[in-house]
Order: sequence, then C-alpha cells, then structure tokens
Amino acid sequence: MKRKNFCSTFELDMALSARVWGAGKILLLVVALLTTYALSAVLSARLALRAREVRVPSVVGASVNAASSALADVGLSLKVDEGRRIEPKIPPGRIARQDPAPGVPARRGRGVRVWLSSGSRATAIPALVGETVRTAQLRIEQDGLAISGIAEIRSNQFPADTVIGQDPAAGASGRSVHLLVNRGDRAATYVMPDLIGLDGARATDVLRSNGFRVAVVAQQPYPGVPSGVVLRQSPQAGFQVAPGDTVSLEVSR
Repeated sequence: MKRKNFCSTFELDMALSARVWGAGKILLLVVALLTTYALSAVLSARLALRAREVRVPSVVGASVNAASSALADVGLSLKVDEGRRIEPKIPPGRIARQDPAPGVPARRGRGVRVWLSSGSRATAIPALVGETVRTAQLRIEQDGLAISGIAEIRSNQFPADTVIGQDPAAGASGRSVHLLVNRGDRAATYVMPDLIGLDGARATDVLRSNGFRVAVVAQQPYPGVPSGVVLRQSPQAGFQVAPGDTVSLEVSR
C-alpha cells in the first residue's frame, strides 16, 4: 500500500514537472518570437531611415548652377546665403563653404546652405559705362561684387536702360559699385480734357485713337439728358495722363 502511494506521488510529480517544463518552453518560445519581432522592427526602421538618407556631396568651388544640379541628383536642394566669404583661393561667385559638410548623412529633401566667395579682400571694379543694366549686373555678380545702389535719370541723349555712370570708377579697388542708369526719355503726357456733356461714343473714339484705354463703368438714367452722354469721368479734367492709361466713363441711359 505504501509502495502504491509512493508510485502515485512520483508519477504525479513527473506529470507536474512535464507540464511546467512544457509551459516553460512555450514561454521561452513566446519571448524569442517577441524578441525577434522587436529586432526586426528596429532593423526595418533603421533600413527605412537609411534609405531616406544620402551623403552630402562636396560643392565647394562649384558654380551655383553646378552645385544645384549636383544636389538635386541626390535629392537635396541648394540654399544660397546672402553673405559672402573672403576666400582668395576660390574665384568670386563660386561656393566657398557649405553646411552640412561633404560626406555627412542627410535626409532627402533637406537644403544645403552655401556661401559664395568674394575672392580677395578687394576687387578691381570693371568698366560698366555703356553696358546694359542686365549685362552690368551679370559682370558685377561674376566678379563677386555687389551693387550698392542704382540712381536713375530719363534722357534722350543716351540709350535707354544703359549705365551712364559708376562709382567707384573702373579699375579702382572695392567690393561694391553704385550705378547711374538712363531709363530713356519720359513718355509723352497729356492734360486730361473735360469730357462731361460730350457724346460717349465720340469721346471713346478720340481717347482710343490717342492710345488710351476706355472703360464704360456705368449707364445711368438722367432726366433731361439724351442717352449716351458722358456724365462723369475718371481721371477728372486737368490731371496728367499718358497713353496706355485707362479712362473710365459713366454715361446716361
């Protein structure tokens, strides 16, 4: 009887041990699966992040157009800082510095900030008198200079939109230049006549034949006034007007 009880107890212990061991294996398996899933998620996130990252190329010494193209090829954009860097070894107008530095990882779509070289501390001012404004601006930019100001006059003695003076003079050393530009002879102007009481159609024909635009903004009934007569005008009589301006009329109905 005692032996039977001992055997029963032993068998019960073995059964319990087997269940505990089985539960332990299941728990270990679950932990392993969760760990694998977590590691897989982390690895996937890192791979996805790396897929969105690129190495910043070096654009130091390049022109703005070349740098913009090189950055666009890897999914980055160019941001040119207004400030200039004195860098005698890099030609004026070329990129003297960049941020982030070359080789640094950066996310696609990020902007790369650059500073252009102004060359040496002082640059010889080019001869700009006689050049068109656009040509003068391009030469100034290419030489790493800046336009400190533009004064304008209107004269028929010089071609329109050309530089007729500069300060400093050509050959002088400096980092900026002030320009005097001729914008051409002033357009002819007229004194606006009094159109009130005139036939609207006739007034419109005269204005348009002299280069003005006409807009009939309203037609109003007016007791005792025939249809089509000018009641109001804008600009009013006496104002300075030029061809191309718009004259608004209000006529009777």
